Amino acid sequence: MGKTSYEIRDGEFYINGKLTYQEIPGSDPAVHGLLFNARFIQGIFDDKNENNKGKYDRFGTCFDAERNTDDLIRALPSWYEAGLRAITVGLQGGGPIYTYKDWSVIDTGSFSEDGRELRSDYKDRLLKVIRACDELGMLVIVSVLYQAQEHLFRDGVAMLEAVRTVSVFLRECGYENIILEVANEHDVGNFAKHPLFCSGEGIASVINQAREWSGGKFAVGSSGGGGVCKKEVIENSDVILVHGNTLRRQELYQFIRQIREVDAQKPIVCNEDSQMFGQLKVAYASHISWGYYNNFTKQEPPADWGITAGEDAFFARRLKSMILGKQEEENEFYLQGLEKDSDIDGGYYVRLASLYPEKIDYVEFYEDEVHLYTAFAEPFMMDSLTTWEQKPYRPSEQAERFRVKIFLHSGEVVERTANLRELREQRA
Repeated sequence: MGKTSYEIRDGEFYINGKLTYQEIPGSDPAVHGLLFNARFIQGIFDDKNENNKGKYDRFGTCFDAERNTDDLIRALPSWYEAGLRAITVGLQGGGPIYTYKDWSVIDTGSFSEDGRELRSDYKDRLLKVIRACDELGMLVIVSVLYQAQEHLFRDGVAMLEAVRTVSVFLRECGYENIILEVANEHDVGNFAKHPLFCSGEGIASVINQAREWSGGKFAVGSSGGGGVCKKEVIENSDVILVHGNTLRRQELYQFIRQIREVDAQKPIVCNEDSQMFGQLKVAYASHISWGYYNNFTKQEPPADWGITAGEDAFFARRLKSMILGKQEEENEFYLQGLEKDSDIDGGYYVRLASLYPEKIDYVEFYEDEVHLYTAFAEPFMMDSLTTWEQKPYRPSEQAERFRVKIFLHSGEVVERTANLRELREQRA
């Protein structure tokens, strides 16, 4: 029997009988009952495709599936201290968007083709994560299916069998700190081939079956694509799992209001958004649980599961400050993405991280004195595509310096720089 269990009462989370965050002296009552979380979807990831062997040997290390999980477990106490009370891990991983354009080349190998078997190495790694979170007092959102791995199943019936397989396994595993997400974004990509998963009525029936198969031990739900949550999902979920990808603050706020018009009582847990932690203000105002998603530091294997400098560290500080109701600190800035061993095939994903990004008007990016790009919204990424994706920057061969000019709403202008010559020498 584990140490950590939870209940949902009147839309609030209770862990071991207490409203979440109530155990922290001086915590703001407005956050009690919430479940701030992070998308660590690759926490038990592996790629069985022999053609991809060595693809993840980068960032100054070599990928090993067992070490990847062990590294996550070692990092969990620091995230708990910062205020996380749940993480999401996926049995079919997530999309390393900067590594492949076609994620179907990945073979996670977690299930048999008929869905009736969950491979032993995945069982072991999942249990290790669940056990580690149980010791800390954290929950694990276990995501079963991912659209980019749909082709590994014989058909939609096999996918349903996979949900059954996981539900029964978790029911019998001896731990109670689990939330079950039957599908990650059930209505996107290859899920469109299977009405049982992509339609509102279909996925609602899967949710209800998973609840029965798991013996009613866990809250069950399913996320939709960014900004989408179908009526049937809202009505049949124990916890309303949503993704905020692409949504700005006002759009996220409107999205939450639309959900609450259908059901005002169930807890809403956003378990994927972006590194745009200004969304915490929406979460606080709307009393929802928000999930941090950094698709570079946490979704490109081998992930660095620690609280890394820049975006991770600023998010962790903002979350803890919000929980404690602290006053604002002096703003800080970090030019991210040009560190040693941070490129993917020679491309760098450059961002300007800030402790208070909402105080920034806009950011200009320069190579030497040549203006390259201007970012007007958080997250301040060079060559932004969405709130969570960007194009790579490839330094010119003779460039000496990369510079950002940060224009604050106060009128102040701040600069941060990186030495491109040193970067080239490190890669040589």
